[in-house]
Amino acid sequence: MKKVLFIVIVVALLIAFGVSAFMVGSYLINGKEQADRNEELAQMVEAAKPTTSAAEETEGVPGETEQETLPTPTVVGADGILTEYAGLYELNDDMVGWLEIPNTKLKYPVLQTPNDVNYYLYRDFDKKNSKRGSVYAWADADVNEPSDNIPLFGHNMADGSMFACLGNYTSKAAWENNSLIFFDTLNEYHTYKIFAVFKTSANLGQGFRYHAFVDAANEQEFDEFVSTCKRLSFYDTGITPVYGDKLICLSTCEYSLDNGRLVVAAVRIT
Repeated sequence: MKKVLFIVIVVALLIAFGVSAFMVGSYLINGKEQADRNEELAQMVEAAKPTTSAAEETEGVPGETEQETLPTPTVVGADGILTEYAGLYELNDDMVGWLEIPNTKLKYPVLQTPNDVNYYLYRDFDKKNSKRGSVYAWADADVNEPSDNIPLFGHNMADGSMFACLGNYTSKAAWENNSLIFFDTLNEYHTYKIFAVFKTSANLGQGFRYHAFVDAANEQEFDEFVSTCKRLSFYDTGITPVYGDKLICLSTCEYSLDNGRLVVAAVRIT
């Protein structure tokens, strides 16, 4: 009897190990496939960029300038889509922009589905199931107008992909070395500068509902939103957006809080 029980336990453990190994293997394979696909998309964008460029001085922060080299805008088609994004848009017309932070792995298309806000939470650019998901914009935000604030979401992946690099910005040193975010629409190039980095809970009735703020009803509401972002921020950047400025909030998971979120808020400067 003991021998039979021992055999049953061993078999059960072997089955459990096999299932676990299969799941881990599938996760790693899927992750590698999507990482390769994301790199392919980034290479498509890079290859399609105009060959000429013009140096422009980035302004918008009192007493501070940063020199950036921006590509000369080149458009194709009746919709005026920029050359480097036309190919990706043909592959997936849910694409509304391109997000990139220099010197990081963050360089991805931004997707949006107004009728299903979390459609790309666990789907890749090709709409296949994926644990990594995609970078996507809040359904109520207007990327092109644009809204006063555009919340953007991405997973915090252990391999450093997607929005994992946002964790670096809890340190002011990271902000001092790399404070610019490039968020282009399909038709225009835009540069943003980080003005606040904070964490909050996403539990209902708790934390700061940064994602619910899209368009301010008035100047007071806008100022209150900015003030809350700065009050919660890990450090003072010295930058305070004013009514009429356009913002983005990059949001990812944060694990020191229950259902926590880490948010990098930036203001458009070009």
